[in-house]
Amino acid sequence: MVQVSVHGNIEQALRALKKKMQREGIFREMKLRRHYEKESEKKKRRGAESERRRRKLDRKRQQMDS
Repeated sequence: MVQVSVHGNIEQALRALKKKMQREGIFREMKLRRHYEKESEKKKRRGAESERRRRKLDRKRQQMDS
């Protein structure tokens, strides 16, 4: 559960709520659960995400070494 305090400014509270939900990955999870995902598709997606993270880390390491 996400709690945001409102001190009279609803727009500010909505922005804070949206930011918290974004950080916690709630929007991403909602998007993934919108439709059923077969187990094979999950594995494929996770593998692609892992590869993306690995490449990003490699690029960072190369920049640090240069």
